[in-house]
Amino acid sequence: MRINTRLSAAVAGVAVLGLSLAACSSDDSGSDSGSGEAGGSGGDASQVEVFTWWASGSEKAGLDALVGVFNEQNPDTEFVNGAVAGGAGSAAKDLLQSRLQTNDPPDTFQAHAGAELQDYISAGQIEDVSDLYDEFGLRDAFPADLIERLTVDDKIYSVPSNIHRANVVWANPTVLSDAGLDPEATYESMGDWFDALDAVKDSGKTALSVATTWTQVNLLETVLLSDLGPDGYSGLWDGTTDWAGADVTQALEDFEKLMSYTNTDRDGLDWPDATQQVIDGQAGFNVMGDWAEAAFEEAGSEAGTDYVYFPVPGTDGMFDFLADSFTLPVGAPHPGGAKNWLETVGSAEGQAAFNKAKGSIPANTDADTSDFSDYQQTAIESFGQDTIVSSLAHGAAVPVATLNAISDATSKFTTGASDIATYQSDLGAAVNG
Repeated sequence: MRINTRLSAAVAGVAVLGLSLAACSSDDSGSDSGSGEAGGSGGDASQVEVFTWWASGSEKAGLDALVGVFNEQNPDTEFVNGAVAGGAGSAAKDLLQSRLQTNDPPDTFQAHAGAELQDYISAGQIEDVSDLYDEFGLRDAFPADLIERLTVDDKIYSVPSNIHRANVVWANPTVLSDAGLDPEATYESMGDWFDALDAVKDSGKTALSVATTWTQVNLLETVLLSDLGPDGYSGLWDGTTDWAGADVTQALEDFEKLMSYTNTDRDGLDWPDATQQVIDGQAGFNVMGDWAEAAFEEAGSEAGTDYVYFPVPGTDGMFDFLADSFTLPVGAPHPGGAKNWLETVGSAEGQAAFNKAKGSIPANTDADTSDFSDYQQTAIESFGQDTIVSSLAHGAAVPVATLNAISDATSKFTTGASDIATYQSDLGAAVNG
């Protein structure tokens, strides 16, 4: 896998990935002091509670694969699964914040690399453990430009387990063919795609499956990216694009039109349910991150025959970036166990096993990807040559509080509680305060 210097300033907003763990500098993987305090000792490594939202489906399959490598590398450290169900971590993040505020942190927790981590950094809830990048050899294994753009004030705050792409359309070729469409067609713009969506809708199937609010925000960000382009999209987060502008209004109108093609039961579903509608032939299209690839494979679907994929119309040549990563919380009860987990997460072996199962691609360039799926091979190529932008729905572009406000505004809009003018105003207020 390769990454070139086109990881642009948009990814600079992804800015926080790191680890400087004085408390975990020992090579001892066994239990010692158990104090969990910083110092020369590795700390208690008898177990590690790993807090994630990977509780089911392909996400759990990825976690299970990673745990398998962890158990081989650290047989004396007990893995404790702290997974909390809920797509994109909506429920997990609420519980996590409660635990952090009551000084009851897990040993490590999953977070999206990027602006999402800024809240934890500002609150003093996660350690700077940059030294582990040197100890584990990650500065050589991870692309230098990625590390540079995931560093804030010379510090790194988590280890990425993968790289995901959010701007992917998944489609059922049979549904498309039955609607009179070419299943191998791609679409240059939203306008072109609307014609295809009309055809599927007229055939009696759901044209575009979607689920609960966070999946709608994922859809929103891809429309903004399509209509505004990478610079205009990134400008929404750095203040150079006017949220009140006519181009944003047009994008929101396109988003509203897309939502008119979606399933009415969407708010009661999570992403696997929406993806399953495409797998089962109930829906023609679905916009979802490439963790959906693993769901298709898990269902026994064959790419090109049972499903097809392409960038969201208007976003070809753009890679809507996010990465799952793991942290060391301040006061972790088993810092030695956390260190062991972080080492496995960053390792070539851990990343190869995890990403093959989850549908994402490794951040570690030493990982063997020779037996990865055709989709993953295209993602590796795209990440190396496309313009990279930061995902909104998945924590790379904005802090948690901002994303929560955008999600609230989106829910109001898609449930009919606000109009476009109000929605546009609410989004601007969410970002600009």
